[in-house]
Amino acid sequence: MYLPPYPDYPTLNGVRVQLRPVTTVDAEALLDISFYDGKKAETIAEAANMLGKIHQDYLLGESIHWGITDLQTGELTGTCGYYRGGFGQGAGELGCILLPQHRGKGYMSEAIALAAHFGREQMGLQRVFAVTTPDNTPAIRLLEKLGFQKTSETAEGYVIYDWG
Repeated sequence: MYLPPYPDYPTLNGVRVQLRPVTTVDAEALLDISFYDGKKAETIAEAANMLGKIHQDYLLGESIHWGITDLQTGELTGTCGYYRGGFGQGAGELGCILLPQHRGKGYMSEAIALAAHFGREQMGLQRVFAVTTPDNTPAIRLLEKLGFQKTSETAEGYVIYDWG
């Protein structure tokens, strides 16, 4: 397996989106969707601190976090990446979130597809999966559209979808 950190942070280009490194400079743009360990950032400083922690997780080889950028406008629309618990047993949990004004426009569909393929083909992950709540219908529709299949539920009520 070829896991983070990488000599050069990978940038992934699709048709409409680019997955690029996120830095603390992006904190203000991402404030509305900045979370770490289930806590939401309330200030730009907190968001920057969370992005710093996410980068430390990357440096420890436990995650990779991309900003989703619209290739036409250059605007940051959200984030996606592999999070929570690293890459044990050749598996990676793919997570994503879009800024509210960019939802329903197809950005996430392309971003998740790029990240899933990168995980399998470049990182060598045997398992790519996503976790959501059973009432998150938009996420479930997106995952199923991209070839994820429901494989299990956790004791806490989350639903797990595996890709491919």
